[in-house]
Amino acid sequence: MNPGANSSAVKSISLLTATCIVVANMVGTGIFTSLGFQVGGLPSGFAIMALWFVGGICALCGALSYAELGAALPRSGGEYHFLGAIYHPAVGFLAGWVSATVGFAAPVAIAAIAFGNYLSAAGLPAVAGAGDQSATGTYIGLLLIVIVTLFLLRDVKVGSAFQDASTLLKIALILVVIGAGFWAVRSQPITFLPVKGDGQLIGSAPFAISLYWVMYSYSGWNASTYIVGEVRNPARTIPLSVGLGTLIVMALYLAVNAVFLRTTPVAEMDGKLQVALVAGTHIFGQMGAHLMALFICLGLISTVSSMMWIGPRVTVAMGEDLLAFRWLARRTSRGIPATAILVQAAIAAVLLLTSTFQTVVDYVQFALTLSSTLAVAGVIVLRFRQPDLPRPYRTWGYPVTPLIFLAISGWMMWHMLADEKTRHASLLGLATIASGLIVYFLSPKNPAAPLVEQSA
Repeated sequence: MNPGANSSAVKSISLLTATCIVVANMVGTGIFTSLGFQVGGLPSGFAIMALWFVGGICALCGALSYAELGAALPRSGGEYHFLGAIYHPAVGFLAGWVSATVGFAAPVAIAAIAFGNYLSAAGLPAVAGAGDQSATGTYIGLLLIVIVTLFLLRDVKVGSAFQDASTLLKIALILVVIGAGFWAVRSQPITFLPVKGDGQLIGSAPFAISLYWVMYSYSGWNASTYIVGEVRNPARTIPLSVGLGTLIVMALYLAVNAVFLRTTPVAEMDGKLQVALVAGTHIFGQMGAHLMALFICLGLISTVSSMMWIGPRVTVAMGEDLLAFRWLARRTSRGIPATAILVQAAIAAVLLLTSTFQTVVDYVQFALTLSSTLAVAGVIVLRFRQPDLPRPYRTWGYPVTPLIFLAISGWMMWHMLADEKTRHASLLGLATIASGLIVYFLSPKNPAAPLVEQSA
């Protein structure tokens, strides 16, 4: 390992913070927006629950697999480091290229779009009187990115404290929604038990396409592997944080979706972005729904903060290995990757101002799924290539666990390419990955970098 890599990073991240980072990355935009894009093709309570359960199992299998990679290859960078060490530095760079360009900036933009839309719909007099709600939401989302960026540039420990507090607040708010939803006397005529035709729905193309919305909602289960270099005792912290975080989020997602379906007519949610606001009206009434929108906005701040915190760590790792990107690896005297944070904020701002919510999700999801699929497959490859490599943690249930993830992810990606609605965006994602090859081979390498050493 490069002695200079992460030498200036502060080992300040505890198990609680690492778990909060995982939960904050997962519990964000998706749970408050994606159900509206699923109920149209899956008009069944059991099918919807099965969808979120399958997504949770896939995320858990991926998390357990990533935990082995994070403990065996302890360096910040996530897929960039894993794929470069397992396959070839060029493959790792492609994953890092996706993360550095859109992999984290896109979710930041998506969360900021949702934040602006929910705050615009919250009924605040100052916001409601600002004119066009869509334009107002865009500018509010942009302001959020700027504020969070400035906040994270201050101090690593301050960012850690904010992450813990905001994530715990978000979980508490979701628990309130779940409790109120199940306490409500009035409910919709929907059953969560299997009925005739559910088997066909679960094996259908709409189920597979809806699954990529679910996996977007679960994305973030690998979050703590991006900051291994700043984690205390990574061999213990990484497996526990990804496992605990994924199980917590899986339980929350199943409960929240059950509440939405139980309290709100499907027709009112179909195709709606602000599905939580629609459901909130039925759970708390109009005034309560506005208050719920404000609570969701608080939670989305945590999501933006977490993504803005983790993404630059991938860019820093790339800067340590490639001389052309060395300027991105610069840290302040307090260990903060300020340049990388500012670059990611700028990309997120451009995406926010030029794209719609669904366009950004469609564009980024295929590329991210492909990267995580290669990483999980790398667990198996590494077992064969380096059987004697020290593994402080071994994937529970191996090889069944990674094979489940690979089967679900492969099935989902095949349908994303086959479906006309998602094919174009998926191909654009592949084009983004391919463009990274040109950048990689034209960039001079740092001879002391760990990925270069391993490929020699």
